[in-house]
Amino acid sequence: MNPTLTQSTGPAHTRIYSYGAARGEIAVGNDELVGPIDSSDEWIRQRTGIITRVRATADVDAIDLATDAGREAISRSGVPADQIDVVIVATISNPKQTPSVSAIVAERVGANPAAAYDVNAACAGFAYAVAQADALIRAGAGHYALVIGTEKLSDVVDPTDRSISFLLGDGAGAAVVGPSDSPGIGPTVWGSDGSKADAVGMNHTLTEFRDGVSPWPTLRQEGPTVFRWAVWEMVKVAREALEVAGVQAADLAAFVPHQANMRIIDEFAKQLKLPESVVIGRDIETTGNTSAASIPLATHRLLEEHPELSGGLALQIGFGAGLVFGAQVVVLP
Repeated sequence: MNPTLTQSTGPAHTRIYSYGAARGEIAVGNDELVGPIDSSDEWIRQRTGIITRVRATADVDAIDLATDAGREAISRSGVPADQIDVVIVATISNPKQTPSVSAIVAERVGANPAAAYDVNAACAGFAYAVAQADALIRAGAGHYALVIGTEKLSDVVDPTDRSISFLLGDGAGAAVVGPSDSPGIGPTVWGSDGSKADAVGMNHTLTEFRDGVSPWPTLRQEGPTVFRWAVWEMVKVAREALEVAGVQAADLAAFVPHQANMRIIDEFAKQLKLPESVVIGRDIETTGNTSAASIPLATHRLLEEHPELSGGLALQIGFGAGLVFGAQVVVLP
């Protein structure tokens, strides 16, 4: 007789308990960036909605930002740090290819020996990480998860590049995910389109830099291509996320898209026909585009400014480099 394996199972539902945030300490205005790109404050505001973006000091990296955001999320969650047994960090700006940011952060916040790994899904990274935390807990592979999006994009900016340099900021946003008596995280709609990978991403490899055949790799994008894809294709993903969650746009309390561009955010709201009662995350205005950190940072700010949103539904959607995307409806803590 063959032995029967035991498979773990977990709670039926999960929810987000809390958010935490850490932002770069330096506010960088448009006027400080326009010289090398032959632009103007007016042009940047009209095209992106950004007035200032935050950037970290030279001695602060993505790991430091993630640690600060993670500590705040844990302190607000009511879950002791030593009970967090999964740490997932979404980032494209780990200062080292290895070890992972997550393993270092797990130790720093007191979550050792939590399972820890990083996710590289660019601006969709936080949505990906929330999806995985939800699935792991419901499968019984963990009890509480710390999910973080963290970036120090100022390390991978070419100040002379007109396509993206003026967009980027530094920061980290975190959330604690755990079991719930009722559904708190809707099904995730996610995917990618690698055929358009050249539309946004790094312009060179580290080996090319090592061999002296290229300068330090920095982020580049084909702005019109990314804009069209985000506006037309990602709205379909947002609608699908609402559908699979069993809710409508009118049921939302908040809409928190990736903070890529204010014009994209406005077009999203228009096409989704969001009622005026829905509060829209517009953190990009003073934080900039922080890639994997943008959704939790924007959500954290919304909850600080609108505590009445607690318990309401929020649609979160991330999209970015490699044309990866992820969206889900969550109950706000």
